Amino acid sequence: MTHPPATPSAPSPIDRLALAVATEPERAVNPFMSAPSGAREEAMRFLLQTGAEAGVRMIATQPSGDGERLLGQAWPFPSPFRVTVRTVALSEGLDRVEARARRSLERLGLPRGEALLVDNAADLAGAEGRALWDRLQALKARGLFRSIGFCATIEDGPALLARRLEADVVQIPCNLLDQRAAAEGVLDEIKSVGAEVHLSSVFAGGLLFAGGDDLPPHLADHAQALSRTRRRLAERRCDPMQAALAYVFSLEAVDRVVASVASAAEMRAILAAAHAPCPDLNWSELALEAPAAFTADARIRISSAA
Repeated sequence: MTHPPATPSAPSPIDRLALAVATEPERAVNPFMSAPSGAREEAMRFLLQTGAEAGVRMIATQPSGDGERLLGQAWPFPSPFRVTVRTVALSEGLDRVEARARRSLERLGLPRGEALLVDNAADLAGAEGRALWDRLQALKARGLFRSIGFCATIEDGPALLARRLEADVVQIPCNLLDQRAAAEGVLDEIKSVGAEVHLSSVFAGGLLFAGGDDLPPHLADHAQALSRTRRRLAERRCDPMQAALAYVFSLEAVDRVVASVASAAEMRAILAAAHAPCPDLNWSELALEAPAAFTADARIRISSAA
């Protein structure tokens, strides 16, 4: 008796998920980041183990704070994770940029990283931009990083920059409230020049979860627009985190969705939302009319997953 060939299953959203582990004390739902060192390491170890068991395979890091050291002390063994690293600002000098990238790997306890990303694309547009890129290429050639790229906004012209530099990776913000990178074809353009697309700010800096009373005074004028978006989601029985992840996972050009997480509890919430079915939604109806100023003002101001 013959059987028809098995139909390959659709890839899980978790296959495209990357975690940016937030270590700021105000982000944690419990005080573990301000707890004694051993407790912090144990909390980080639990968070990473939760992600690993769920199938997450990439961690996105940055050199500020104590995150790299905590990660380096808390990896599961054997670690299933690949890691992206970001540079310090070019204003600190080319030698410092290179030395700090190497130091990041040391702090993480890793012989090599998956990707090294210039933290600000504007650093590549200045007089020392080519010299900076040459430093990254040299680190890649030595086998310290498998790929190199940069973090950008749509105002940086990321597709043109990726083509000129032959970048491997471009990380760019895009989310339910600010859909410009997708709606204006920027993500597709980046993909067309051969670079991987990594999305950041997928929860709009936590704004999707902020009620009117939680907004800083200078963002009060946007409370009505946020309320309208949440009401539309509620009418379709889709919570904000679920909708935020459903939107970014619907974007075919995206290779990685970088979600910030501050605790194992947040990790479990993200995993549940990523797997939950979301009703068909008119994504364009949920976007803000003037997202540029709104999302820029709100960056890092709301205490939630970002």
